[in-house]
Amino acid sequence: MYHNISSKSLIVITGGTKGIGRALVERFAAEGYDIATCSRNQSELLQLKETIENKYSVACHVQQADLSQTEDCLAFADFAARLDTAPAAVVHNAAVFRVKPLMEESHDALQQMLQTNVVSAHIINRRLLPLMIAQRQGHLFFIASVASLRGFDNCGAYVTAKHALLGMARALREELKTAGLRVTAVMPGATYTNSWAGADIDEHRLMPPEDVARAVWAAFALSGRSVVEEILLRPQLGDL
Repeated sequence: MYHNISSKSLIVITGGTKGIGRALVERFAAEGYDIATCSRNQSELLQLKETIENKYSVACHVQQADLSQTEDCLAFADFAARLDTAPAAVVHNAAVFRVKPLMEESHDALQQMLQTNVVSAHIINRRLLPLMIAQRQGHLFFIASVASLRGFDNCGAYVTAKHALLGMARALREELKTAGLRVTAVMPGATYTNSWAGADIDEHRLMPPEDVARAVWAAFALSGRSVVEEILLRPQLGDL
């Protein structure tokens, strides 16, 4: 049974105003799905809402949220739950990246990295997963990283967080398979987003975020009898 493409179906995407998140919003909206998304920047959210709703025949629900804060995670999860539509998919995309050796990270800084990249997903899942389980269908996506699979120097907290996020995805895949829910971990390599702002690197050496969104859509669009458990994407010339 294939997904019904309907403007009454909801996709929840964290961090939807820039980069991969923005590409995901565009991809699912183009396919006729309503969107619920969050970001720390209210003006960017309002601009996104106006653009998406003018371009596509869908609703784009936005809520300002800093996912490094537990209260904001809970507020966004409640915001999405109150839309009265069990999500067809929840895409955990919001993340923070920092260039710094792990041994120079303070305890608080590491904790904030884990909160934003990992714990926020758990908080949101605990609110939205029961709605998806009740309808016995839905798809969880975790936008992890090639840093989930190998170490990189000078960004140890990020590597630690992305390893943990992949572990969460793998655990939930086992826990939710009999409930009819699919779980996919997505591990992009270097992608042309704000994380590379100021770097002296040719844009064409990096993947476009739209390619990541296309891969997510392709996994989502499969029948409910199949699941893509993990997606690994790299630039053609490999990691940087």
